[in-house]
Amino acid sequence: MPSINFDKLFQQISDIKIGIIGDVMLDTYWWGHVERISPEAPVPVVTFDKREHRVGGAANVALNAVSLGAKVAVISITGDDEDAILLQALLSKSNIDTINLLKSEKRITTNKMRIISRNQQMMRLDAETTNNLLPADENKLIKAFEKYIKKEKPQVIILEDYNKGVLTEKVINYIIAECKKNKIITAVDPKRKNFFAYQQADIFKPNLKEVKEGLNLLQDDINLSALKNMHQQIVKKLRHQISLITLSEKGIFYHHDKQAKIFPSHVRNIADVSGAGDTVIAVASLVYAATKNAQLMAEVANIAGGLVCEEVGTVAIDKEKLINECKLLLK
Repeated sequence: MPSINFDKLFQQISDIKIGIIGDVMLDTYWWGHVERISPEAPVPVVTFDKREHRVGGAANVALNAVSLGAKVAVISITGDDEDAILLQALLSKSNIDTINLLKSEKRITTNKMRIISRNQQMMRLDAETTNNLLPADENKLIKAFEKYIKKEKPQVIILEDYNKGVLTEKVINYIIAECKKNKIITAVDPKRKNFFAYQQADIFKPNLKEVKEGLNLLQDDINLSALKNMHQQIVKKLRHQISLITLSEKGIFYHHDKQAKIFPSHVRNIADVSGAGDTVIAVASLVYAATKNAQLMAEVANIAGGLVCEEVGTVAIDKEKLINECKLLLK
């Protein structure tokens, strides 16, 4: 690969408009310390120190994209509740467009509450609706999407699926068809439920576990040949352009046209893997939109995913740190 000017690349990213559509969430962290076991049950007593709110799911993808300097909008449906107000405020504070973040009285806003002591997660409590959107809400979301692409003319749309019901088959089919019509790149972060609904997407980014579940594979031996075979099986059903499969601590695999390669992960002090997939899809989508270079997309996304694993909880990628790591590792 020829030498890349990473400063110039990330400057190009700042001109990109990107829309994220899917399951937005609120991440609540209760930090405390443990000094004793409860006399009531064999569980630790966590003495509360502080509470913190962060954005999660598709909202965390948006936060990663805006951290790289892109012009970002979120298109989704939350509940009509206090968590929705808090989530919208957090996104707006980060200069993310929330005009198409809709509310529904038929749903509650997803809130994942984590109790943490000594940088270890003690417990998680999830409040959420996982039913598919009702037809009226589907139509509201589609109209919001239409309005967004007509007004903003984005270069990329990310479909971020966490199986919470926002991305129904009807919504998925409509969005990808409209993006094709308007020459907008589509990138998908799927879950098993709709795994084969994303027909003709440009970038398809599952993790290895999701691929094995989607294809009903039991094999443990993962090598380049096996991953190429997985790509071919997925392509037969989706007719997509690029496979980008994250391999946890083993790195990332990409396949585009006749090019395929595994990029091993770089040595890191792993603190927390939550949110790494959100970072990977955001970085990959923006690098590809700026360069149309699938290999570079995979290499930069691989570095970014590792970097955010050094932090506790879901955090956005640090642009300057990513640029410096790219200069160091991708000479």
